[in-house]
Amino acid sequence: MIDQRRAAVLAEVETWLGTPYHHLGRVKGRGVDCLTLLAEVYEAVGLIPHVDLEFYPPDWHLHRGDELYLNGLSRYAREIEGPPQPADIALFRFGRCFSHGAIVTEWPRLIHAWHKAGVLRYDAIQPNLAKRAVRFFDAFR
Repeated sequence: MIDQRRAAVLAEVETWLGTPYHHLGRVKGRGVDCLTLLAEVYEAVGLIPHVDLEFYPPDWHLHRGDELYLNGLSRYAREIEGPPQPADIALFRFGRCFSHGAIVTEWPRLIHAWHKAGVLRYDAIQPNLAKRAVRFFDAFR
């Protein structure tokens, strides 16, 4: 059985399904990216405070090796061994660093903001994610 806090995260992320992808967007139904989706969902359920994000180019991960996403996420969640639990975070490596986050619904199923499709349900064994390195995080400290 899933505890109430995890259930709240899953219920909240479901309300974002169908939101278009928009880099740095933070408005349900209008636009969000993979980072702002996580920030908005975990803030909405009271697990983290509001996170002010500095501007970052949409392709930052292709040109830099700095682990900006990983380092930022580590301030709000602790890294865990897999398999992840529902409402944990999966962080995938794209480009030169870990740069794409998703909320686990039941591993390997996820909800995330995908640049070509917006917020959708996805499976980590599908081609875009299957061979990518992944790390898991728990925001329920």
